[in-house]
Amino acid sequence: MIHGWTAAQVAAAERPHLDAGEPLMQRASAGLASEVERLLRPSGRWPAAVVLLVGSGSNGGDALFAGALLADGGCRVTVVPTGTRLHDEGLAAARAAGAVVDDAGRWATTEQAGVRLRETGAAVLLDGVLGTGTSASPALRGTARDVVASLLPWVTAPGGPLVVAVDLPSGIGPDDGAVPDPAVLPAALTVTFGAHKAGLLVEPAASLVGDVVLVDIGLLPDLADVPPVVSVPDRAS
Repeated sequence: MIHGWTAAQVAAAERPHLDAGEPLMQRASAGLASEVERLLRPSGRWPAAVVLLVGSGSNGGDALFAGALLADGGCRVTVVPTGTRLHDEGLAAARAAGAVVDDAGRWATTEQAGVRLRETGAAVLLDGVLGTGTSASPALRGTARDVVASLLPWVTAPGGPLVVAVDLPSGIGPDDGAVPDPAVLPAALTVTFGAHKAGLLVEPAASLVGDVVLVDIGLLPDLADVPPVVSVPDRAS
């Protein structure tokens, strides 16, 4: 069985590790970069052109640190900021590795997004727009929604870039799997950190997550005695 916990349960498990100064974000981003390579290398598309959709929260930091590792590995990395600010250390690491920061306004219409996808040659998009610490409604707003809505026709078209969701696809409810707005990028792969979020395992979100890979960052022992809110059969077993 695969067990899913709420965002609050996972955050509580993270807290003592963060207080102890453990590098949870670095563990998560290293796992994310490794899974992106594992996804693309068998097809011969490695090193690849990678576009990071980066929000203001921790998922954006995960995406940036992963982008730095991917750039160090030879990937051409473009950062598209979808939030009002970016994780400072993650952004510095990505830039130091050679990542280029683009203007989100250049991705804000379907036509513009298509042009930029062709110009960057993107093989994969990392969706690090929103994470589990969103407001009551996970629906995207403002620039983030404009960019995601503009990319939707391209990522769902045959031969379009693959989407890798960072922890969970942006725009889904982390606890209940709600999808209140259709502006969600369907993922080929979701790389989730620490524990499965309950929303990944239930519909309608479960149809948007693709394959789900769990990166163990050290939280599972803390959750061993915490009752999960959902359990589903492991399709891989």
